[in-house]
Amino acid sequence: MKIFSGRSNLALSQKVSDYLNMPLGQVKIQPFPDGELLIKLEEDVRGRDTFIIQPTCGNVNESLVELLVFIDCARRASAERITAVIPYFGYARQDRKDEGRVPITAKLVANLIATAGADRVLTMDLHAAQIQGFFDIPVDNLYAEPVLSRYWSSKQVDDLVLVSPDPGNAKRARIYAEHLGGDLAIVDKRRISGQDVRVGRLIGDVKGKTVLMMDDMISTAGTISSAARLCRDEGARQILVGATHAVLCGPAVERLNTAPIDEVVVTDTVPVGDEKITQCPKITVLSVAKLLGEAIYRIHNDESVSSLFLK
Repeated sequence: MKIFSGRSNLALSQKVSDYLNMPLGQVKIQPFPDGELLIKLEEDVRGRDTFIIQPTCGNVNESLVELLVFIDCARRASAERITAVIPYFGYARQDRKDEGRVPITAKLVANLIATAGADRVLTMDLHAAQIQGFFDIPVDNLYAEPVLSRYWSSKQVDDLVLVSPDPGNAKRARIYAEHLGGDLAIVDKRRISGQDVRVGRLIGDVKGKTVLMMDDMISTAGTISSAARLCRDEGARQILVGATHAVLCGPAVERLNTAPIDEVVVTDTVPVGDEKITQCPKITVLSVAKLLGEAIYRIHNDESVSSLFLK
């Protein structure tokens, strides 16, 4: 087995490597002045089971192209099997045509990854589970729920109510409610644009209770901050927020700081950075490296991965 890392989240890749007690493969990634990218593997991968860790975060387009070039490089170097490890799958929100004359970019990205030469994909908390069906190669979609639930359980929160910040996230909130205990409530939300949302009413009772809102990602934090204010207006005693992917772009940090949120817990599928944590002390980062490392180990040894992601 050989494990390589792209540049988008080297810290996470190193933690996965440490868990597996295996060094990251040597690779030279050389950008040219015009933006083109050259990738050269500095180790032999002929006949090897090769894993390439590269979440498509930061500059999503650059990270995606780097992943595709990396996969093609390994394929042309005669790797026996190539697994694209994509902890954060960009373009996942473009998974359907919700209006005329728009693309289904999640399907396009799936085609690109398979065409580049990936034999399977390992990812985490896809924005929409049906994206697995966009691929014609095996996909293992892990869930960060065990990591996040373990943290919230250690807090021993009383009078807990799981609030879904939008109707589409109700299933995720129900899973956390089953594992942590507590009631379930749903916020009626409508998205106006990529940065703005309109929050309607809260379905459920949060008065005098601790609210825990779980989502797959926090991007501009418009949904989470608006839902938090609604819960506070409805009498919530404490508001906690959790998410797998801390994209945190645009006005996200400012919105989290000004929203009535007591704590925000995210994972390291996307690098948060010390600067954002300093700007927003509410943020706590948990690592999913052990979860990813265990999945890689099981895939390499042809063992079941179902116990890690089947919900």
